[in-house]
Amino acid sequence: MEVQTPAIASAVVGFTVRLAERRDAEAIRAIYNVEVAESTVTFDLVPRTLDEQVEWIDAHSGAHPAVVAVDEAGELVGFGSLSPFKDRAAYSTTVEDSVYVRRDRRGQGIGRLLLDELLRLAVDHGFHSVMARIVGGHEASIALHVACAFELIGTEREVGRKFGRWLDLVEMQRML
Repeated sequence: MEVQTPAIASAVVGFTVRLAERRDAEAIRAIYNVEVAESTVTFDLVPRTLDEQVEWIDAHSGAHPAVVAVDEAGELVGFGSLSPFKDRAAYSTTVEDSVYVRRDRRGQGIGRLLLDELLRLAVDHGFHSVMARIVGGHEASIALHVACAFELIGTEREVGRKFGRWLDLVEMQRML
């Protein structure tokens, strides 16, 4: 039986989304650090420590929450977050989303489940716009955002460098 928190509904049978908690730090870190070490989906170059991951969870509460997807066995299979888009006050009604799904659980609708919940939370917190900044060529993430009514607004050319190559950044936006 699927367990749900009152404010969060699951759209994919067998998975539940809830707010991230400190106890999720190691599982989130394991998903994230694989991407830091082996892919360009994050521009981070240094894996997070457990203490840094706990700090990240603490920072992603309130208006800028982090959520996790868990399967029927309670295993964390993905996470996502809303972050401030820019530091200056005039940007405060815009947020940026991030979604990560464990590699062995991709293609099961978990990314959509997480992004749908992040969009719901963004509306609930009164945000006006959600931005997605996706490494060029990451077609699965681009398709996910298109499916959630994001529009392509531009490409920043060669703004990142990882694994000895230049990386583009695709910018997408959803008005709420």
